[in-house]
Amino acid sequence: MKFIVLTLFKEMFDPFVNTSIIKRAIEKGIVSIDVVDIRSFTKDKHNRVDFPPYGGGSGMIMSAEPLGAAIDFAIDSLKDDGYYEILYMSPRGKVLNYNLAKEISSKKCNYIIICGHYEGIDERIIDEYNVKEISIGDYVLTGGELACQVLMDSVIRLLPGAISEDSLTEESHTNNLLEYPQYTKPYEFRGRKVPEILLSGHHKNIAEYRKQEAIRITKKFRPELIDKKIDNNDSK
Repeated sequence: MKFIVLTLFKEMFDPFVNTSIIKRAIEKGIVSIDVVDIRSFTKDKHNRVDFPPYGGGSGMIMSAEPLGAAIDFAIDSLKDDGYYEILYMSPRGKVLNYNLAKEISSKKCNYIIICGHYEGIDERIIDEYNVKEISIGDYVLTGGELACQVLMDSVIRLLPGAISEDSLTEESHTNNLLEYPQYTKPYEFRGRKVPEILLSGHHKNIAEYRKQEAIRITKKFRPELIDKKIDNNDSK
């Protein structure tokens, strides 16, 4: 899978592509991430990419011309790599969750991701390129770079070979449940001991204990997920 990120701040992606699971996935050839500076496509003599909105209003809007040229560049670089989609990190987009990340990761598809800034991008870009919008939550960030990294991280870790299969089968949200509590050495920490059942070696009992703990934790912190789980089971 290939990602081409269109941004005004390339340097924000340096630590992202050179750290942990993402770095290893790149080194294994599971994914590639190219970061493109939108500003390098502007024709403005002052190197500007943003202008006031037509009709008045506060803030600035990212101009269609340099952004469109950056998108064309990205599309051209993917012309021999099959299908692609263009995504825009936007507060009005579909909210990212585990199922959406799984859907994106499972497609035989490459992605061009637009990181917006200011008050957004010219609407004609969305219309011209059939851009799909994605949000990471109901709050405002100074730009789309962090949201883009959240999206890529959630997708890349689901690609085959990025992390071990065992890590994926028992993590939060895979079954509309949060993950059960985890423990490791030392056995006792400030008077708090590891639950004895985890030391029993009885795998069936441990599995049932962890299942019940996952349900308890989900009911406590995210009860709406329990309702969703029930709805999904009823629909089968």
